[in-house]
Amino acid sequence: MQDDPATKRLSLTAFFPCYNEEANVEKTTLAAIESMARVSDDFEIIIVNDGSKDQTGQIADRLAREHDNVRAVHNNPNLGYGGALQRGFKEATKPWVFYTDGDGQFDFKEIEALLPLLDKYDIVSAYRLDRKDPFVRKVNAFCWTSLVNVVFRLWLRDIDCAFKIFPRKLFDEIEMRSMGALIDTEVLARAKRLGYTIGQVGVHHYPREAGEQTGANFRVIARAFKELFLLRKDIGRTAKPGDDT
Repeated sequence: MQDDPATKRLSLTAFFPCYNEEANVEKTTLAAIESMARVSDDFEIIIVNDGSKDQTGQIADRLAREHDNVRAVHNNPNLGYGGALQRGFKEATKPWVFYTDGDGQFDFKEIEALLPLLDKYDIVSAYRLDRKDPFVRKVNAFCWTSLVNVVFRLWLRDIDCAFKIFPRKLFDEIEMRSMGALIDTEVLARAKRLGYTIGQVGVHHYPREAGEQTGANFRVIARAFKELFLLRKDIGRTAKPGDDT
């Protein structure tokens, strides 16, 4: 895409959570730097090290020392996926917040497909094209997405796709509670309750080249279902600060 003066004025935080991603964190960070420089003159990149037991934290700290626009923050102990995303959203200082995962399964350059939709929508939530995950994981994802779409009336194609952009002000208006895989649903459901509009666009998904996935294990799935039923009423009561209705 050609450099658009309006796009270049976008002030943007990009962050990604990492748990035991020593083989991916440097490559992901460098890709983020290159891609953010294409779309913004004012950006920061935050590496959220979620209690990694390998060298992820040390590598993240080195990258922060080497690059002025990179910060590393650390959860100790591990807080889970929801806790890692909450940390990133709260640490963000720019008016727009983009996040993806630290495992290298998305191409940062495809943020360029999201930005034009911000002319029409408040939030852009991508969906995966030709998802490169095992069959069982894809079936689980389809069932989960169908369930939460019905429960929260979201009607989104891929709720848990880790490729989204939000206005930073949203996170001053909501209180996030999920520490697990429900976090994407919770943020989007609370945003919709507040009247935020959500656009969708497809992005490519790539096989994981290193490290291990943790999102499909039984404990993560069970925690998400538990949070779903505990938070359903709370999310339904989401209201702007000072709104008594």
